[in-house]
Amino acid sequence: MPIFSKYALMRGADSFLQSLRPFSLSNCLASASAPRPALTQFRDILNNQITGIKDAGTYKMERVITSSQSTEITVEGTQKRILNFCANNYLGLANNPEVVSYSKELLDKYGAGLSSVRFICGTQSIHKELEKKISQFHGREDAILYASCFDANAGIFEAILTPDDAVFSDELNHASIIDGIRLCKAQKQRYKHRDMSDLEKQLQSSTARLKLIVTDGVFSMDGNIAPLPKIVDLAAKYDALVFIDECHATGFFGATGRGTEEYYNMLGRVDIINSTLGKALGGAAGGYTTGPKELIRLLRQKSRPYLFSNSLPPPVVATGIKVMDMLMHSDQLSQRVQSNTKRFRDAMTKAGFVIGGENHPICPVMLGDARLASIFADQMLSRGIYVIGFSYPVVPKGKARIRVQISAAHTTDDVDHAVAAFVDVGKSLKVIK
Repeated sequence: MPIFSKYALMRGADSFLQSLRPFSLSNCLASASAPRPALTQFRDILNNQITGIKDAGTYKMERVITSSQSTEITVEGTQKRILNFCANNYLGLANNPEVVSYSKELLDKYGAGLSSVRFICGTQSIHKELEKKISQFHGREDAILYASCFDANAGIFEAILTPDDAVFSDELNHASIIDGIRLCKAQKQRYKHRDMSDLEKQLQSSTARLKLIVTDGVFSMDGNIAPLPKIVDLAAKYDALVFIDECHATGFFGATGRGTEEYYNMLGRVDIINSTLGKALGGAAGGYTTGPKELIRLLRQKSRPYLFSNSLPPPVVATGIKVMDMLMHSDQLSQRVQSNTKRFRDAMTKAGFVIGGENHPICPVMLGDARLASIFADQMLSRGIYVIGFSYPVVPKGKARIRVQISAAHTTDDVDHAVAAFVDVGKSLKVIK
């Protein structure tokens, strides 16, 4: 290249760089913050909604935990140890030393993540190992992992149901089931909560190719249990399939933690099980579907959350593997959470509280008023007990409650201390006498 051309090129490059200088980050941010009618209107709409939520007493604050998840935690603003009675940590394994150690071991061996979906280059031997353990634990043919059970529920109905099929869903099923069913093209029917007469009427009138009954095993806000024996009987009578979400049952409900099927002594009667690794099974993340091998093969081909989400990270997979091994070798933790649950429910009922649900570690302390539930939870925190008030839209209007969740890691002293605090606050707020 002639030398004058080099100089021209250099001058051109310099001019180009000079032209870029006014477009600094600060200038860009200043430009972005300039008032625009559409954005101003959008902010006003959102702020009006937020104000309405606050006025209704249902605004949800996020307390910041400054320790690991456990039965004893610390929260931002205090160094005082607080007893945690609102985690899904049913088996107390979220910070179990064996689980943490194995997770670190596989982190070193397999890395922090896969940077890929499963079908490209995101399947390691440990993913297949965990899927095999899950299917063995439930006594099924195969299993498929998802980033969460929300994803598992979002990914199954659209993949397997057509307009020729029908789905029958309990009206109080989890939001993830509701959203998943919305995505499919099947005929959609909702039956009244745990109302088998209503379900039978709908099954009886259906001429669908496939009929799929969908229910939570345990309903997370109420702690009540699906009438699974009757559901399975109706499925047999009307040639339907049964799907159950076991997020609040797997690992700790039933004699050995096999969930609602085991609770009713009917293992193997449900066709499809969806559940989570993010609650009792170590509390990290992840969900799964387990059932017939043909179903799992099809989901690997068609389930959008599976196809378009990164693989579970190795440390999360490790947590699932370790906990599955623990559960298949001992039922000690599930037995402990059941005894703690009985102790809490008996004492609270004796004190005069109304406790919703059945013999399950989810123990809703029914209060009714949303503002009362929020105040009650704050006063419990001041007494060293971490619980949360639940109100609309998480639960129906007029049915606000404190949802207590019992863990195998709670000691009997922990349970008794929580009951004493409830009694103290309950009397001061005139909930009980």
